[in-house]
Amino acid sequence: MYLTSEKKQEIFKAKGFQKSESDTGSAESQIALFTYRISHLTEHLKKHKHDYATRVGLLKLVGKRRRLLDYLTKTDIERYRAIIAELGIRK
Repeated sequence: MYLTSEKKQEIFKAKGFQKSESDTGSAESQIALFTYRISHLTEHLKKHKHDYATRVGLLKLVGKRRRLLDYLTKTDIERYRAIIAELGIRK
């Protein structure tokens, strides 16, 4: 899946809790990007059930997002709760 720079900036601005205009590396921004990609891959796998390479990539993305969410719980629980509420992710 290819994301243009404009689409990434749109995701970061809409749901990433950007601290500045060029903030793309914060945990919230990365979690928002991973969530978008996970939802896209999930829709792809609903149509193509036997695409195992994509399934492996999806599981890796879910693991990366989980690690970032765990990091946020350890460092700042309020940021964690805010991003969970914004993106509609449940633990």
